[in-house]
Amino acid sequence: MASRKAQRLLGERLQAQDPLPSQHFKIAVYFADGPVNLYQMRQWYKPLAKLAETWPVVLLSRTAGGTLKLLDESPVPVAYVRKVANLERVIADQDIRIVLYVNQNSRNFQMMRYGRRWHVFINHGESDKMYMTTNQFKAYDYSFVAGQAAIARLGRVLWDFDFDKRAITIGRPQADHYSGRLPYTPDERTVVLYAPTWEGDRAAAAYGSIATHGVGLVTALLQSPRHRVVYRPHPRSGVVDHEYGQANKQIMAAITAANNRDASAQHIIDTGAELGWQLSAADVAIVDISAMVYDRLASGKPLMVTRPQNPLAAIDTSGYLSDCEWLAANETAGIVETLDELVADGGAEERLRGWVEQYFGDPTPGAPTARFHAAIEHLMNEWDRFAQVHANDDDGLAEFIEDVSEIEEL
Repeated sequence: MASRKAQRLLGERLQAQDPLPSQHFKIAVYFADGPVNLYQMRQWYKPLAKLAETWPVVLLSRTAGGTLKLLDESPVPVAYVRKVANLERVIADQDIRIVLYVNQNSRNFQMMRYGRRWHVFINHGESDKMYMTTNQFKAYDYSFVAGQAAIARLGRVLWDFDFDKRAITIGRPQADHYSGRLPYTPDERTVVLYAPTWEGDRAAAAYGSIATHGVGLVTALLQSPRHRVVYRPHPRSGVVDHEYGQANKQIMAAITAANNRDASAQHIIDTGAELGWQLSAADVAIVDISAMVYDRLASGKPLMVTRPQNPLAAIDTSGYLSDCEWLAANETAGIVETLDELVADGGAEERLRGWVEQYFGDPTPGAPTARFHAAIEHLMNEWDRFAQVHANDDDGLAEFIEDVSEIEEL
């Protein structure tokens, strides 16, 4: 029922909009997922909007629900390509030379069957999770990775992979867009971002700190007249563990009470979809083991990571987590003094700079965007080079006249 409604609403939206201009788009972003995984696309909205100022970009969406959302949110045009036949019509009507992929959806292969264009995996974040070392990287012509840490991580797993050619480091272009309207008026208070993850659905992924660290941590910070708390809980907090959900509610109630006592404190409960200003505005961030570690690391600003209390929680100590500033559950009562020491610790600042460079290269504002655009420019030049070499080949129309009725639609 929901799917039919989405199809009907989408049909109405598509009929009301103008058709895409022919032979206009040279870059496509392929997204085969529905709304539940749109966070993977949202991370790229601002970098793609900037890229589109130079190279026209179109987003190819395979699901009705995802397309409806994208039509409202995407800063670049969206084409709905539910069937492979729809996809082929767009490919035939446009001059797509580079296709970007933000995830490893199995339906990516329905797009990757088309040659004479570069298929590039750009991922949706940087981390040390197993997802970042999948052999699926080999399926793409190229992968844009954050930095040398990603190269080293892949190098430990992938055999016979030409890293020099196929893995291109671009940093984190999203870091150039860590901005947004602040929900408070800046003053002399130190802004502390506390961004825990959810409790996880198994012991190995029990990284969430709300129930173990969060209440004590936030209570101590709320008692300090020198600090402002920006609390950004994961939207799934408490879905598995009722006690974890109760701790989340306790923290939010404490923040509300603190603001009622002193409106100038301007503590924030942040449940918005957009992530940007939180990472750039916070003087210090306290996060759990999650993608937030690396989102914050890309900003180059002070960071602490909560140490999981569950001894079965898996921790990859081959990268940044081998040398990060840990916060144990029994240390939260003294968090004010701990943060003062961290900010004044020149050694910690130097170590952080080293890890930022290892993971993301030059974090200077504008540098990641420049590397992203340079990587695209390089592939466009390579496309021109190969097109010239194969100029006398057949015109490639054969790839568009296959019998698509035999292709299974998922």
